[in-house]
Amino acid sequence: MGLNLTRALRNFNLENRAHGLIGKEKPRPAPSHPKTEDALRATKTHHPDIEDKIRNKDNLLLTRLKEVYVDSSDPSSEVQTKESASAQEELRLPKLTVNRESLMDLDVESIPKGKISVLEALTLLNNHKNSPETWTAKKISEDYHLDSKNTQALLEYFIPFNVKIIPPKDKKQITDS
Repeated sequence: MGLNLTRALRNFNLENRAHGLIGKEKPRPAPSHPKTEDALRATKTHHPDIEDKIRNKDNLLLTRLKEVYVDSSDPSSEVQTKESASAQEELRLPKLTVNRESLMDLDVESIPKGKISVLEALTLLNNHKNSPETWTAKKISEDYHLDSKNTQALLEYFIPFNVKIIPPKDKKQITDS
């Protein structure tokens, strides 16, 4: 019943609506800039047969275009699948120096080699800050199976435990009164 009603409403006055759309004036294109019109006129005077070339098919070009065949494969997707497969195989247990019972909510059982957890990152940054002689970038990258370049950048640019108080530019101090 609903289908018949929908069809009746859809087809209601269909022929008149179609004639109305067909009889409507087509929208005119926006006027061109005067310099563009001048350039078109100059082109038409220098090359009077250009409009015929534009409107006609070039069979030679079409046959050459049909002969072109492009076959490509995305090498990056193959590399990504190999890397993800190898990363899934190489897992390591998290290195935690903190009480395990306090970390039961995190539930991290294994970490892919080349990556560290947030807790491990904070731990190694704190260790490096407290004793940079023993916790060097090389030792950290070996212990946590990280890239040495990334480890060096991590230690150089990520310093979460420093608080810097910037003194005001003017030397006058505010006194309590």
